[in-house]
Amino acid sequence: MSDVNITIIDRDGVSHDIAAPTDMAMSLMEVIRAYELVPEGTIGICGGLAMCASCQCYVVSENVALPEMQVDEEAMLDEAYNVKPNSRLSCQIPATDDLEGLVIELAPES
Repeated sequence: MSDVNITIIDRDGVSHDIAAPTDMAMSLMEVIRAYELVPEGTIGICGGLAMCASCQCYVVSENVALPEMQVDEEAMLDEAYNVKPNSRLSCQIPATDDLEGLVIELAPES
């Protein structure tokens, strides 16, 4: 089993240092749900299809290489609330070894 160390700042501003598994094909949204960092039913409403923005997060780390944003994710963020230049959909970021040291902040619930 392989894990990557990431920090997730929840919607109450509490920082959580977690070990996210990289061998289970999970997205960050699924990791957030697995660690129960938000109330059930408030994140990943669309099932991780980049269709609802309930999993929007702000990427705080500047030195972590994330996968390039795809058209569907960009289109959803164009319609979402509370969007910032560092916004991403956590459902579109796979938990991989490349995320070591990543820090994200969950966007407010819309």
